[in-house]
Amino acid sequence: MPRNLYLEPHFSTDELKAHYRASHDPVESRRWHLLWLVCEQTTLTHAAQVVGLNYDYAREIVREYNCNGANGVRNRRKDKRPQQSRSLLNQDQCAQLSARLQTPPADGGLWNGPKVAQVIAQMTGVEKVWPQRGWDYLKRLEQSLQVPRPRHRKGELEAQTAFKKTS
Repeated sequence: MPRNLYLEPHFSTDELKAHYRASHDPVESRRWHLLWLVCEQTTLTHAAQVVGLNYDYAREIVREYNCNGANGVRNRRKDKRPQQSRSLLNQDQCAQLSARLQTPPADGGLWNGPKVAQVIAQMTGVEKVWPQRGWDYLKRLEQSLQVPRPRHRKGELEAQTAFKKTS
């Protein structure tokens, strides 16, 4: 019969379960789940199978937890590269763009993705903004074109209204 691992009493069983349930990072969540199962007197082999980890990696997680506590469970991959904003415009620039979209474009017509992308490129000083990003900002600012579906030129107006009344 395999022996159970010893966990340092950094946290109780209920606290390990609370950390597991509260974690938003999937890597950390899986590690807390493993520790909670090991603390529940489950063997490491079985706990690693349940969580879906390699036995050696699970043993490493337990060793790090015993040495460093909660800091050993932390996902350190997030430290290597700071999270960058994927947004092209900040809130002030979005407000300026929204005000600009209330006026017609310079060439007349309607606002579309490429036209908005050109305005964004001018506002930010970026060399090129893809047309899809312009469309994304149109949708985000709820300015996308809303037009009714085209009607067939041979459609009978009387038959359509009679159908609507009877259905």
